[in-house]
Amino acid sequence: MTFVRPFAGWWVVAGAFLCMMTGYAVAYSFAAFFGALETEFGARRGETSLVFSISAFLYFQLGFPAGLIADRTGPRPLVVGGLLLVALGLAAASQATALWQIYLGYGLGVGVGVGLSYVPSIAAVQRWFIRRRGAASGLAVAGIGVGTLVGAPLAHELISALGWRQTYLVLATLTVVGAIASGILVRPSPEHYGLAPDGDTPSPGGASAIPAGHTLGQAMRSLPFWAIYVGALMMSFGLFVPFVHLAPYATDLGLGEGFGVLLIVLLGVGSTVGRFLFASVTNWLGRRLSFSLMYVGAGVMLVIWSVSTSGPALIVFALVFGAFYGGFVAIAPSLAADYFGGRALGSIIGALYSGVAFGALLGAPVAGYAYDFFGSYTGAILAGAALCLVSFAITLAMPEPGRWLAARRG
Repeated sequence: MTFVRPFAGWWVVAGAFLCMMTGYAVAYSFAAFFGALETEFGARRGETSLVFSISAFLYFQLGFPAGLIADRTGPRPLVVGGLLLVALGLAAASQATALWQIYLGYGLGVGVGVGLSYVPSIAAVQRWFIRRRGAASGLAVAGIGVGTLVGAPLAHELISALGWRQTYLVLATLTVVGAIASGILVRPSPEHYGLAPDGDTPSPGGASAIPAGHTLGQAMRSLPFWAIYVGALMMSFGLFVPFVHLAPYATDLGLGEGFGVLLIVLLGVGSTVGRFLFASVTNWLGRRLSFSLMYVGAGVMLVIWSVSTSGPALIVFALVFGAFYGGFVAIAPSLAADYFGGRALGSIIGALYSGVAFGALLGAPVAGYAYDFFGSYTGAILAGAALCLVSFAITLAMPEPGRWLAARRG
C-alpha cells in the first residue's frame, strides 16, 4: 500500500489556525475583564473600552509593515515573535497599578503582537492555494472564531477562581505554547520548496520563487484596492463594538455578567460557522458579491441589536452577527488575492487592514463615551449600521476580479 503524504499547504493552514486562535483568544477575552478593570481602577466605560481599541488599532495598523517584512523574510519569524510579544504584554498588564499601565501592557503588547503575526499567517495560506483558496482561508481564519469561542469563557472562569492578574499570567503561558506550535507549521510560499499551489505538479521549467501578481504600488493605484479599503474602514466602526460592549449591555438589562460572557461565546460560535458557511457560498455567488452581503448582513443585525431587550433576542443577534463577521474576515484575504495575486500579498493585505484599524480605534470608545453621556448605546450602534450599508454600496460598484484583470491586460 502506497502512503500518500498530505499536501504541505494544509500544515500551513493548521499553523495559521493556531496562530489566530492563540492571538484572538487573548484579544477577544477582553469582555471578561471589562467589569474587573472597571472596578479595580474606578474607570468609566469609555476609558475601559479604550484598552481594547488601542490593541485593535495596533493589530490592524501593524499588519502593513508586518506584511512587508513577511514578503521578504517569510512568515515564521513574525508569527513566533508576534505571539511572544502578546505573552510579554499580558505579563506586564498583570502587574498594573493604574489603567494607563493596562493601556501599555495589554494595549501595546497584544496590539503589536497580533499585528505582527496575523497578516503574515493568513497571507501564507493564500500563496499555498488557488483553486481551494476559499476553503483553505476559511479553515485558517476559523482560528479567530475558535479563539473567540474559548477565550472569554476561559478568562471568565479563571478570573472567578484566580483573579484578573493571575488570569493574565495563565493566558501568557498558553500564548507561548501557541507561538511555538504555530511557528513550526507556518511556511513561506510553495515555490520556495519546488512545489506548486494546491499540490499540483510544478511546471516543467520549475516553479518560480516569486509568485505572480501585483506589487503593493500597483495595487494601491487601483480602484479595487481603495474600494475594499474604504468599505472595510467604514464597517469596522460598528464591527468591534459588540466584542466590547455586548456583555455590559446584557448586564444593564439585568441578565447578569455570566450571560454577557455567554453572548461573547456565541459571537465566536457564529463567527466560526460563518467562516465555513460563507466561504462555501462564494463558489456560486462569487467572492465580490458574497463580500458585499457581509456588509449588509452586519448592518441589519446592528439595527436589530439596537432594539433588543431580551435574552433570546440577544442570543440571535450574537449568533447571526458573528456569522457575518466571520464571513467578512474569511472572504477578505481571498478577495484581495483574486484581484492582486500572491506576489506582494502580505503587504497588500496589511495595507488594506490598516483602514480597519481606524474604525476599530474609534468604534468601541465612541460607543462607551456615548453611553457615559447619554445613558444609551443606541445612537452609536445605528451609526455603525449606517456605515455598513455604505460599505455594501461601495463593494457592489466594484468590478468582478476576472473582468477587472482582463481589462488591465487588454
